[in-house]
Amino acid sequence: MPQMPVPDYPAEVRTRLEADAREVIARYPDSRSALLPLLHLVQSEEGHVTRTGVRFCAEMLKLTTAEVTAVTTFYTMYRRKPSGDYQVGVCTNTLCAVMGGDAIFEALQQHLELGNGETTEDGKVTLEHIECNAACDFAPVVMVNWEFFDNQTVESAKRLVDDLRAGRTVEPTRGAPLCTYKETARILAGFPDTRPGAVEAGGSAGPASLVGLRLAKGEAAPGRVVSPRSAGAPQDESPPTHPSSHDAPQRTSASDPHHPAGPIAEEGE
Repeated sequence: MPQMPVPDYPAEVRTRLEADAREVIARYPDSRSALLPLLHLVQSEEGHVTRTGVRFCAEMLKLTTAEVTAVTTFYTMYRRKPSGDYQVGVCTNTLCAVMGGDAIFEALQQHLELGNGETTEDGKVTLEHIECNAACDFAPVVMVNWEFFDNQTVESAKRLVDDLRAGRTVEPTRGAPLCTYKETARILAGFPDTRPGAVEAGGSAGPASLVGLRLAKGEAAPGRVVSPRSAGAPQDESPPTHPSSHDAPQRTSASDPHHPAGPIAEEGE
């Protein structure tokens, strides 16, 4: 059970956060709609959402701490324990995994001697596996504080975390320059991004993801992808077709009378 009473912020911190919070709350017709950005705001102060941060949000929005905690524990972008300056997330969803994401995550666990969600002793890097980042064209993808590092390998990922821990400049593949997790949290709270070139920085999806958009604009369709099997077929002969990618015929109820489709027991049994 949490210790009571929950401590408050020091007076000067409280004054500063209250001014920021009032600015956030003023954006919404219903004050409780400001809860998500306020949680990012308190996370920018301590690097994770503390009990003090929960109390602050509850008081500013006239909610119970239980209501705030319910939201905090639902969204994975809110940290509930101290974490590193750089959140290194390795995508291990389907495409990234088969393209090397699983190998990258396992290699970084060994390289950093960390488990999932753990932080290096120097407080620089927190490692975690994450779900799809909608960047499948560039698989496998690693994200650092939600900035993209595309087409990674085991070796490039190791260099990336080593550079982060050593304080060397690291440039994302796409998007804005890298900043610390606390700075990222303040930007997510809705405050201006003051990094030079951050607003102008670009980065879009890859060609495969943009095919539908190009077709919608009336652009020519891309060339048809021809499989090796059908490419070598004579002009007067249709390529073989099967319900799977293998050439072996598939047994179905139509081709195998000994195993017809349908129920194998009477209804109700």
